[in-house]
Amino acid sequence: MMDAGRHPNITLLTYSEVTGVSGYVGNYKVTVKKHPRYVREDLCVGCLQCLEGCVFKNPRFPDEFNLGLNLRKPIYLPFAQATPQVPLIDPVNCLQLKTGKCKQGCAEKCDRNAIDFEQKEEIQELKVGTIIVATGFKTVDPRKIPYYGYGKYPNVYTALEVERLVSATGPTEGKVVLRDGRKPESVGIIHCVGSRDEKTNRWCSRVCCMYSLKLAHLLKDHTGARVYNFYIDMRTPGKGYEEFYNRLLEEGVFFIRGRVAEVTDWAIKTEEEGKLVLRVEDTMIGQVRRIPVDMVVLSTGLESQPDAAAVASLFGISRSPDGFFAEAHPKLRPVETNTDGVFLAGCAQGPRDVPDTVAHAGAAASMAIALLDKGEVTISPTIAKVDEKLCSACKTCLSLCPYTAITFDIEANVAKINDALCRGCGTCVAACPAGAIQGRHFTDEQIYAQIEALLREPQRKSAEGVPA
Repeated sequence: MMDAGRHPNITLLTYSEVTGVSGYVGNYKVTVKKHPRYVREDLCVGCLQCLEGCVFKNPRFPDEFNLGLNLRKPIYLPFAQATPQVPLIDPVNCLQLKTGKCKQGCAEKCDRNAIDFEQKEEIQELKVGTIIVATGFKTVDPRKIPYYGYGKYPNVYTALEVERLVSATGPTEGKVVLRDGRKPESVGIIHCVGSRDEKTNRWCSRVCCMYSLKLAHLLKDHTGARVYNFYIDMRTPGKGYEEFYNRLLEEGVFFIRGRVAEVTDWAIKTEEEGKLVLRVEDTMIGQVRRIPVDMVVLSTGLESQPDAAAVASLFGISRSPDGFFAEAHPKLRPVETNTDGVFLAGCAQGPRDVPDTVAHAGAAASMAIALLDKGEVTISPTIAKVDEKLCSACKTCLSLCPYTAITFDIEANVAKINDALCRGCGTCVAACPAGAIQGRHFTDEQIYAQIEALLREPQRKSAEGVPA
């Protein structure tokens, strides 16, 4: 990420969102809204002295990057190793932005005068030739599965929360501890939370098995605890993945095949007192077991972003039944969409791990560059056209076009079709009440002629080869 930020040909628009897209391949106009940081990027050098100067001497607001495991101040760095290394001010909790009454200790500490409480939203319009959509994913909210106790029992964590615990830049500087500060002596990792489940998501999230194994290795290394993995099927298809699974078996990690039914704190045995109890059917021995542990880790699956529908509409792309963006063809065009010039990268297209994501992103970048390098594109000849003499200006076709290829010319009082955007789907042809829209090389007359030729009775020939 730092290499991208320093590259002379790459411009990073951080803390920004795309609000509008118009045009077509080679000639897109993208509208970007840049939110105010209240810290000027051109003046800030990332010394972070402003954080020390904040009037809130002790952090008191949940840190989003650490998933609420620790607290932050109103002025903060949004995530570790942020690019650029520029803090931002939370307008909801900052006293100056909320009430206008603050000593502005952060501004006093900044000797470069980078703090700017008057900063406003900025709107930029960019002209681009191609677009790569890489909006990523979100993890399943484990509160959808209440019988696993997330939010009810303090020592039930998600896998991402444990990732932050084992990280040296995390809230505990790499020390894995429970909510009360104790080191866990036993840990249960539940696979497929929100995946391969008819009640949440039916698909496999692909990454859960391997990151569960990684966490099992790290937890055992950091704490020396007994680690249990509860799984349905172990899926380790990548390079070196099966070998890593075998390594964990040698390290003494316990694997129990079966879906966990529930997590409770009800103790019916002495050894279960003060523990979280996982009730699971061990399908390898055909028995229901109760496993007491100190910590439970939920390996949550992957979902599409909550705003995926809005993004799909914005860029004119479609979505798969699982909610992720749909590629043009799963084998022949895995990074392209049905909209020319718009490509997909990473988990925007579907669940995938880091190596697959890197390869997918490289392919998308290569396709985008190759398209720009061509200088021109070839479009299909089978597209729609409007007979302006017949157009009644009813505008029925405008709302029906799935590719937003139709606009209305107010001066001429007729609908017009952009040849670069039209995909020849025929929706407008079928819907036009005036019959003013026809498909090029696919007109009604041509279709009637084909039907007539197909149904025409073949002529009989005489013995001399002359039609009878």
